[in-house]
Amino acid sequence: MANRLIRKTYTQLEGITKATVSLKADNVSNDELAWVDGRLAQVVRTKGELVTLQVFEGTENIPSNAEVTFLGAAPTLKVSDALAGRFFNAYGEPIDGGPAVEGRKIEIGGPSVNPYKRKQPSEIIPTGIAGIDLNNTLVSGQKIPFFADPDQPYNNVMAQVALRADVDKIILGGMGLTNDDYLYFKHEFEAAGALDKIISFVNTTEQPPVERLLIPDMALATAEYFAVEKNEKVLVLLTDMTLYADALSIVSNRMDQIPSKDSMPGSLYSDLAKIYEKAVQLPDGGSITIIAVTTLNDGDITHAIPDNTGYITEGQLFLRADPDSGKVIIDPFRSLSRLKQLVQGKKTREDHSQVMNASVRLYSDAQNAKTKLENGFDLSDYDLRCLDYAKAYATELLAVDVNLGIEQMLDTAWDIFGRYFTKAETGIKQNLIDKYWRGN
Repeated sequence: MANRLIRKTYTQLEGITKATVSLKADNVSNDELAWVDGRLAQVVRTKGELVTLQVFEGTENIPSNAEVTFLGAAPTLKVSDALAGRFFNAYGEPIDGGPAVEGRKIEIGGPSVNPYKRKQPSEIIPTGIAGIDLNNTLVSGQKIPFFADPDQPYNNVMAQVALRADVDKIILGGMGLTNDDYLYFKHEFEAAGALDKIISFVNTTEQPPVERLLIPDMALATAEYFAVEKNEKVLVLLTDMTLYADALSIVSNRMDQIPSKDSMPGSLYSDLAKIYEKAVQLPDGGSITIIAVTTLNDGDITHAIPDNTGYITEGQLFLRADPDSGKVIIDPFRSLSRLKQLVQGKKTREDHSQVMNASVRLYSDAQNAKTKLENGFDLSDYDLRCLDYAKAYATELLAVDVNLGIEQMLDTAWDIFGRYFTKAETGIKQNLIDKYWRGN
């Protein structure tokens, strides 16, 4: 990704912190790469002649007379069709034992697509997961996060989405993955025979945390190549954005910047927006859709990371364990896709919105019945049927390990309605009842 060429060498540092060095240098630009005592670094601040560089491997044992060589360019990546099926580190170097990729060199971290060149999203991206496809339908060009506690199997869900999504390319950006997670993704992709459309950029827990800051830019630069130049439908999966934000915080704190809410840098909103705003539907058919994981601390969605994420993205998918079914589900109450109305009933079957609304309303009635039960109140026949329905709904539709096409999801929902309710109790329009009812 970077070669030791081109720029003047300096040998006098003005300051050293745990993550950064500073020196006086001429004609240096933000984001430019450099070698500091043989370690790769990046310019993170310029003030007059004083330049601050973030050293990715840390600054331990770097002397004040260390050799600093600027490379004259921001981080780059070679792009071509040969990226498909490969695993790379944060610098775009292969980690799968394969050869280096040859192709056109592009800078990462550029601006998002001009709004004038954007088109309103209108294409559905099926994932096989009813908590997404049925209740919070994903639209090409959308940006949406998974909110999950750290003990939830969010990486397993991301792998399932990658293997099921009807797209041309999947770009995985893994930040702070354990070696087990990395090997899990690699094994799942290889076993499914899907490597030809999946490209992965990985930073593991054994590598410097600040390297995570390069992963989203590497993934999104790759996505832009395939979406803009190849007119392909690209899905970008980023996990875990909380670890990305933690790396931002590490660098900010070591640069003695005053922290904002929850010890996060004051630039957190713009740092996250720079990533999420890369999502786009292009007029010629190419698109970049972003699904990212944001892990929560004890379910706290008011923390600065999920709080800022919610302002930027177009909804959220809330992952939780369901005690009644014993399954991991996408919570129908706390999840939301703000773009689902652009495709439901337009690119899906006419009964989609009515079935979704009835499903969630009846599930809400079941939660009310559960509250009555916990407080010692007698339950009506309707309450008891709602409780049975809720378990079936969670097991057969909401569970993330269920894999169905959208029409199968709708038919399954009608089956469950017919098992536990009368036609009138569903509240669905009569013309749809007449056409799709599957009960007695």
